[in-house]
Amino acid sequence: MTANNDARHVPVLGREAAGFLAPQDGGIYIDATFGAGGYSRAILDIPGTRVIGIDRDRTAIAEGFDLVDRAEGRLTLVEDRFSNLEAICAAQGLGKIDGVVMDIGVSSMQLDRAERGFSFRNDGPLDMRMGSSGPSAADVVAKASEADLANVIYIFGEERHSRAVARAIVKAREETPIATTKALADIVSRVVHAKPGEIHPATRTFQGLRIFVNEELDELHAALSASEHVLKAGGRLVVVSFHSLEDRIVKNFFTGRGKRGGGSRHLPESEQAAPSFELLTRRPVVAGDDEIVANPRARSAKLRAARRTDAPAHDGDDAFGWPTLARVMRGGRS
Repeated sequence: MTANNDARHVPVLGREAAGFLAPQDGGIYIDATFGAGGYSRAILDIPGTRVIGIDRDRTAIAEGFDLVDRAEGRLTLVEDRFSNLEAICAAQGLGKIDGVVMDIGVSSMQLDRAERGFSFRNDGPLDMRMGSSGPSAADVVAKASEADLANVIYIFGEERHSRAVARAIVKAREETPIATTKALADIVSRVVHAKPGEIHPATRTFQGLRIFVNEELDELHAALSASEHVLKAGGRLVVVSFHSLEDRIVKNFFTGRGKRGGGSRHLPESEQAAPSFELLTRRPVVAGDDEIVANPRARSAKLRAARRTDAPAHDGDDAFGWPTLARVMRGGRS
């Protein structure tokens, strides 16, 4: 199968991602964020490759069936969270695999569809869910306390006016439910004022709610750890992220796994965990001017990649202090 005749979605840093992934004939690869299938197409262009494409978005899976047919048995699509990729590999009867690629965050397909509620550019229901289950952004806006809303918008949206935004949301919802993207954007715009040429006043609030509703940072951390367990020695992990919160998690993961350690700092060096990854990118790879002109979304993209060593996976996960969806929706109770 080739993709040369496709009117394809071209993923950000797609050429660079494929270069670091280096798919080979006979290799098995995970496209952990299938989306419109851009990475999967690039992998399938190499004869003899097999791809497991994962996406929690049912629409993305449905729209990928044509590619499944044309891949003639080399592409399998799974509707699930990419944090579950270790269990997905087991369910597919796979042992260790040759590579994992992931593109973190919301897709252009989701942003462009008003009914998904990700963007304020076109009015739609305040949903923002990448999947089909769990609380929506409207549910969070309706039920979260003012303090929790402020924390969510500040931590995940990096909005320095988060307290004023949370206060305005709580006041507005006392009068009428906040059910649409336009309604929320209008509320935020009354308390956050942007200068000409700056991003829309509601951008950071929408980002914060979207990341929170989809538990994106927790999902990313879990997916990185799962990748460490499923990759064979020499297998490659390639991650493209789009803002500092994501990139920081990826950078810290690779840095931590790329050096001796992982156990207690009080243990002798000989007893500490050996590096489970070898860095392929000492600094993040960014898009060139031509790609940014063609796709402005590429401006914030950063690619990091690493090669799996033959050392065992590291034990333990980092604990994060950010608000969790379950706790906030329970009214802040543990």
